[in-house]
Amino acid sequence: MGEKKGFFRKLVSGLTKTRNNIVAGIDNIFSGFSSIDEDFYEELEEILIMADLGITTTTNVIENLRVKVKEQKIKEPSACKELLIESMKEQMSLSENAYEFEDRKSVVLLIGVNGVGKTTSVGKLAGQLKDQGKKVMVAAADTFRAAAIEQLTEWANRAKVDIIAQQEGSDPAAVVFDAVTAAKARNVDVLLCDTAGRLHNKKNLMEELKKINKVIEREYPDAYRETLVVLDGTTGQNALQQAKQFSEVADITGIVLTKLDGTAKGGIAIAIQSELGIPVKYIGIGEQIDDLQKFDADQFVNALFSKEEH
Repeated sequence: MGEKKGFFRKLVSGLTKTRNNIVAGIDNIFSGFSSIDEDFYEELEEILIMADLGITTTTNVIENLRVKVKEQKIKEPSACKELLIESMKEQMSLSENAYEFEDRKSVVLLIGVNGVGKTTSVGKLAGQLKDQGKKVMVAAADTFRAAAIEQLTEWANRAKVDIIAQQEGSDPAAVVFDAVTAAKARNVDVLLCDTAGRLHNKKNLMEELKKINKVIEREYPDAYRETLVVLDGTTGQNALQQAKQFSEVADITGIVLTKLDGTAKGGIAIAIQSELGIPVKYIGIGEQIDDLQKFDADQFVNALFSKEEH
């Protein structure tokens, strides 16, 4: 429990800017309006859009709120707050088997453009799974950047997990082939692959991912598959666009949203899930290994509206 509690505190402080961006405005509306009318809803809508919830999500939240207000015959704007919080949480639900890969023999691909914290996320996940008693292996299949290979090697050493890598410029699918072969031979539970994400050349990326997927399907057909897109939370709506583009080239099963600390655009976590129907599975709020945690919608929205100041 201690770890969870610590993370919630970090989340609360990490979301300070987002909270100031959203909550102050919302509180003004709740206290400034004496009745729930069209103007009330419009102002609320404007604030949520400004907080990077995006148009679609905001519309969903407001529609949902209107229904609840009618059903419960609410007249006071101040009584709307809990309902608003509830509506936001309802935009983000995780299925029961969201983290099933942890308990299966699995291959997890992480994709994402440079600079979003992808390699770091692979390293942090490797460390955490290792701490859970899993046998973990990482593959440096982002062969485009020498730095990515070095960085992943460092994380692997720190977490004391095996790494499969070749030199810069080698074929990513060949690295994955080696990794899958080794993972089977060494009875590895989770194989995490750091793969490239050069979105400006979607065709190449598509081909590369196709080749990688073919190798895994051919060599390790029984593996449970997970494909996570890593996005930088500070880029707000831009992250949403990236997620859309990645979902066109790969079968995305989840999102890792990094760098949420210190940005005012934390609302993007809600938008991505609501607009794409792809769940946010992990969020990162700092540099430490345990600053990447499973996403908990209730916890996230509670932190967003938290009154605690630390």
